[in-house]
Amino acid sequence: MPQPAAFQAYPAAPEFQPQVQTVQPQPEVQAPVSEYEAIYGEVRDGGNVIPALDVSKIAKRNLRRQVDYVTDHPVGTIIVDPHARYLYLVQPGGKAMRYAVGVGRAGLVFSGEAKVAYKAQWPRWTPTANMIKRNPDHYARYAKGLEGGIRNPLGARALYLYRDGKDTLYRIHGTNEPWSVGKASSSGCIRLFNQDILDLYKHAPSGVRVVVLNKAQSGKGESS
Repeated sequence: MPQPAAFQAYPAAPEFQPQVQTVQPQPEVQAPVSEYEAIYGEVRDGGNVIPALDVSKIAKRNLRRQVDYVTDHPVGTIIVDPHARYLYLVQPGGKAMRYAVGVGRAGLVFSGEAKVAYKAQWPRWTPTANMIKRNPDHYARYAKGLEGGIRNPLGARALYLYRDGKDTLYRIHGTNEPWSVGKASSSGCIRLFNQDILDLYKHAPSGVRVVVLNKAQSGKGESS
């Protein structure tokens, strides 16, 4: 009678030990702040807070930049091209700093040369009689003037232009309506983003020469 095979014991399979890995939290990656986000960021000035601008919603042509510019006017001259809706600050080496501007009706009336007689920080504003007549519901409340501040339509700074010692009524100023920069508007002169008028103000001393181009001269200085 055959004998049963001897029982052979095999070692038990090793018990599965799960491998636990400790995952270290990664620091949050911040998107780099672009140059323009810094230029058009929030500014605290004179007790006022100028809001940051969303540069993704601003046309590239309206962002401040240095350009090639051919002109016989000396360095430091401000050249306003209201028809192209740009303002140029002449720099050395055939360059200029270009700022986008919004242009009101008054900004198209004057052309030629003038000087910045004086400058103002957070200027006071009073609507003209024509503005009050045209839109009394909006402007009549400010007939006695509006103190400087973030609600003031002249914005953070203003340059007042005179010719032959007389006020031209032509102003280069900031705005509390940044969406109007680069466009035509019904009132006002030449308006810049508040961040841009702050920059221009620093580089434009009182007495600086200003040249306002007419339609025939428009667009002839800047080279691509």
